[in-house]
Amino acid sequence: MPKVMPQPSAGESRGRRGRRTSSTLSEINVIPLVDVMLVLLIIFMVAAPMLQRGVEVNLPVSRTAQRLSEQRTYVTVPLTFRKDRRVYIDDEGIPLDVLAERMRQSMQSEEQKEVFLRGDGGVELQELLEVMDRLKDGGVERVGIVALQRGR
Repeated sequence: MPKVMPQPSAGESRGRRGRRTSSTLSEINVIPLVDVMLVLLIIFMVAAPMLQRGVEVNLPVSRTAQRLSEQRTYVTVPLTFRKDRRVYIDDEGIPLDVLAERMRQSMQSEEQKEVFLRGDGGVELQELLEVMDRLKDGGVERVGIVALQRGR
């Protein structure tokens, strides 16, 4: 808020024109800053879930597939497996050569040593069996294959 200078007496007012204001910035208006920060926060909160992307896999379809209810470890074999020989544990890409060791480390604390295998519909059976062998080498006792129900 600008300061208002006191009005000079009659003898001093010769060269001056009345009330004089000086513009000193003694206060910072914080309200617009808070408004802008809240708008940016809302924008980032809305945009953050849209930026997260997983591995896209076209699951095979089966009439007898059941819904999974518990949180499990998923190993995904994408269609690009033929080129780069990488599988994904949840969303982390891992070369096939270190899959057994990684599963051995993650299954130490698990009571049920089971993994669900999600393979792209275009992946060959031989490639899925290679991944299953590596999982068995890593100490996994049961490997389930994830499929979609027909008509969903």
